[in-house]
This record gives sequence, structure tokens and C-alpha cells, in this order.
Amino acid sequence: MPAPSLDVNGQAVALPGSAQATLLHVLRNDLGLNGPKYGCGLGQCGACTVWLDGVPARACVIPAQGVAGRCVTTLEGLASPAGLHPVQQAFIDEQAAQCGYCLNGMVMMAAALLAREPDPDEAAIRRELSRNLCRCGTHVEIVRAVQRAAVLLRGAGEGA
Repeated sequence: MPAPSLDVNGQAVALPGSAQATLLHVLRNDLGLNGPKYGCGLGQCGACTVWLDGVPARACVIPAQGVAGRCVTTLEGLASPAGLHPVQQAFIDEQAAQCGYCLNGMVMMAAALLAREPDPDEAAIRRELSRNLCRCGTHVEIVRAVQRAAVLLRGAGEGA
């Protein structure tokens, strides 16, 4: 019988046999995907955010065996061969990183928000990102990056 598998960024991946492994452990340690970070280990800080079947999820609290047959998208999977995802590019353009630890969660949550709501106001952006902790204080730049990404995604050009 074949080992259970899941789709990670468009590639079929066999799950390890360990029942204790979390999805985050598999992504980082077994697959070498370093976008999702280990932060609190309790699903509260957002550093480990991935998309599970297109919905943001905290990978540090999800048993790997529980995601067999599902689709996982990581920060690395947002980009395409043509280039970075507009949210990733906007975070670079707005210099929205300081230490960078929270960026995985911020980018993944922002991209999910913009997929649902192409023109969010600042309050909606702040609400969406409120469960992602940033200790460096780059919130202003992060909000600007999400606003820029919304413009990019709407095809309005590069100026925000």
C-alpha cells in the first residue's frame, strides 16, 4: 500500500510515517521549505501560516497525517515561474520587512485577503493581519504593502 501523500505547491509529496510530526515539521525539515517559520508552536503567532486547500491555516498545530490528500501552498508556492506573486513584490517594494520572521504569515494572510476582497480598506487589512504578531513594529509598511499589492492585483499599474 502506498504511503499517504499530499500536494505541496503543486507537487505530490509522501508523508512521513511519524504520527507526531506536524505539517510545519514536514514542510521545513523534510521538504526544506523555509517560508513557514516556527514561532510559538501554539498556532497563535502566524509565523507558520500556509494555505490548506486555499484557506490560511497554522501549520505548527496541524498533524501531518491529517492532511493526506489535501493541497498545501507555502510562501514558496505563491511565486510562479514568471516571477513573484504581487503580494511578495509589494512587500519588497514597500520595504515591509525588518527581522522578517513574521513575513511568511503576513504575506500568506494578505494574499488570502486579496483573493477574497480585491479592494480592502485599511481597517479590513488590519483586521485580517491582527492575529499575526510582528514584534519589530513594521505594521505601517506592512499595511502599505498590502495596499500596493491590491493595486497590482487589480492591474492598475505599479504606483500605489
